[in-house]
Amino acid sequence: MDPIRNPYAPGAGQRPPELAGRDEQLDAFDVVLERVARGRPERSIVLTGLRGVGKTVLLNALRSAAVRAGWGTGKLEARPEQSLRRPLSSALHQAVRELGPSGGAGDHALGVVRSFAQREPEGAGRGRASAPKLRDRWNPGISVPAVAGRADSGDIEIDLVELLSDLGGMAADTGRGVAVFIDEMQDLGPEDVSALCAAAHEISQTGLPLIVVGAGLPHLPAVLSASKSYSERLFRYSRIDRLDRAAADAALVRPAQEEGAAYQPEALEAMYAATGGYPYFIQAYGKAVWDRAPGSPITAADVEVAAPEADAELAVGFFGSRFERATPGEREYLRAMAEVAAASPGGEADAVATAEVAAHLDRKPQSLSPARDALLKKGLIYSGERGLIAFTVPHFGRYLRDHA
Repeated sequence: MDPIRNPYAPGAGQRPPELAGRDEQLDAFDVVLERVARGRPERSIVLTGLRGVGKTVLLNALRSAAVRAGWGTGKLEARPEQSLRRPLSSALHQAVRELGPSGGAGDHALGVVRSFAQREPEGAGRGRASAPKLRDRWNPGISVPAVAGRADSGDIEIDLVELLSDLGGMAADTGRGVAVFIDEMQDLGPEDVSALCAAAHEISQTGLPLIVVGAGLPHLPAVLSASKSYSERLFRYSRIDRLDRAAADAALVRPAQEEGAAYQPEALEAMYAATGGYPYFIQAYGKAVWDRAPGSPITAADVEVAAPEADAELAVGFFGSRFERATPGEREYLRAMAEVAAASPGGEADAVATAEVAAHLDRKPQSLSPARDALLKKGLIYSGERGLIAFTVPHFGRYLRDHA
């Protein structure tokens, strides 16, 4: 098959040619946009799922829907140990620019964004009692002066409530809305999570046209709940999982049809068995099979021939790059998790008990806490329930056992 016409696109956050299996989330978001535009109460949205299920792709698709609806939008990616102020300021700066108000209301909103961006508390992270001071005057590219007395207290919770309230009011005056999209939301610091929940709560109570759309790993709801108990009612949670058979087939067949190619039923069955319905794997296998297949229709034999190439690509770019981030002690812990999961009754378990991992390594659980905590911080594992841990990457256990 002509590699130049290969329609498949494996890549981090790269939109596939066919966004299959996500119509429910897209349709629900259209309803949210319309309800908020009409002044109806709506909750902000949180997407959760393992890596490789297409959370970032879906987040970008939702943002595109907001842009088409005339909303102002901004997106940021949370990072560990990074304050929310600067990336959020840049995102909201873009949102105000997209709304396009000039003069009074628009300049006031930009001034508040600048005020929020430039204010940092003295001894940041030590609590609300810290006296605020101006630290480095980072300029977010806003030409208007900062607005004194708004979003500049140095307390992130107070400032974020004031910032989003002012921007929501400006959006209401224009008859449109503002949507903030946050990827890797589980990496926000505790103070920033608390402030974001408080601000979203205030916005929902006032009915202003501003929503937050976050995406993160499966334990994100627990992170939010630990910060504010009402977060369970504050957000609409949507679990993004692997595709069912029909959606997985559509993700392969429709792009191929656009190029005049087809799959035999046995080939589609083999592809689903190999990929497990995970969107990233579907794109990786689709690309490899297309390049290897001599012609259309693509057969199960073509899938078998191309599978080693796809597996090798995933081993380096998807699994290996993450495994390399772990220290030798952390890798030992990961391998033990994989072996314990495989030995679980009924097949490979989604999550394993930390006590079982310690027993497998013949170590005391306390001695393994540093390795476990480091893997949690690196985003290689997560804990959705006390005493249980799981891989953030699908099929990671199988990869570790195959490359022991």
